[in-house]
Amino acid sequence: MKKYLSYSNHDVAVIHDENESEAVLSGLKRLQVERDIKSDDVVVLTPNWVNNQKTNPSDGVVVGPETLRTIIKWVKARSPRRIIIATGAGSGNTKQVMEEVGFDLVIEEEQVEFIDFNTGPYVTLSLNHKKPNTIKVNKIINEMTYHISFTQLKTHEEATMSASIKNMALSWPTTEEHGSPKKNLGIHEELHGFIAAMAESIKIDLAIVSANPVMIGTGPTKGIDKHTGLIICGRNPIAVDSIGARLLGFMEQGIGYIHLLKNKGFKETDIKAIPMKGLSLVDAEKIFSEKVYGEKMILETV
Repeated sequence: MKKYLSYSNHDVAVIHDENESEAVLSGLKRLQVERDIKSDDVVVLTPNWVNNQKTNPSDGVVVGPETLRTIIKWVKARSPRRIIIATGAGSGNTKQVMEEVGFDLVIEEEQVEFIDFNTGPYVTLSLNHKKPNTIKVNKIINEMTYHISFTQLKTHEEATMSASIKNMALSWPTTEEHGSPKKNLGIHEELHGFIAAMAESIKIDLAIVSANPVMIGTGPTKGIDKHTGLIICGRNPIAVDSIGARLLGFMEQGIGYIHLLKNKGFKETDIKAIPMKGLSLVDAEKIFSEKVYGEKMILETV
C-alpha cells in the first residue's frame, strides 16, 4: 500500500497546568514550533465540534472557546496570509454548535475566517481504502499549507479512542455526502481503516490534544469528564495520539487505526522511541491516573 505522508519530527510535549491555555502555550514553546508558520501560509485550524448534545466545554465534548482563542492568537502572532477555523459537526448543525458554545464570538472578535466542512464547494479526495475509496472534502484542502487539529482526548465507543487523528478524519467529510451522523457510504463499516486512510491523505502539521478534561467511559458524548490539567501536543499526530492512547491504558495494538498506520510503515507508534518534552510519560501517567482514578498508576518504565 502507498504511504502518502511522512513525518520527520516525532517530539511530543506533555504539559501539566490547570489553565488549559497556559498548558498549550507552554507545550508549543517546548516544541519550538513558532517558526514553522510562514507569512505566506494558509493556516487551517480544525477544532472538535462533534455535536450540540452537550455544549459546555467542561463536559469534554467540544473544545474550550477560550483555548481556541489562545491558539488563534498564537497563530496570528506568526502573521500568516490566512487563518481559517474549519470543521464540520459529526451530527447536527455546525453553526448551531458554534453559536451555542460561543465559538462565533471568538471567530468574530479575532477576525479570522470560518468554513463549515459540511458545506461546499468540494473536491474529490482519493483514499487508500476500499469503502469509501473517495470522499468529497471542502476545496480549502488545495489551498491549506499548515493544518492544526485541536481536540479532547476521549475513549470512544466505536473508534476506541478519539484524539487528533480521529478529530481530523471525522471533521473533514461532509454531511451532505455522508449524512448526519456521518455514516452513509460506509465510513463506519470499516471505521479504523477509514481513519487510517484519512491520516495518510490529510496531513496534520500540529496536533493539540487536551486531557483537561479527558472523557472516559463512553465517548464521544456520553462519558464522564475528568480534569487532569494535561495537554499533549506535537508535530506528529501519530506520536501524539500514541501517547494519548497510553494514558488511557492502550498500547498501539489496542487502537485499530494506529495499529493500521504502523503496519503501513508509520513507525511513530513506538512510545519508547518518542522524544518527550516537558513531562516524562511516567510522570504524566501518575498525574493522569490520580486525577482520573484517584490513585497513581504507572504503566510504563521508559
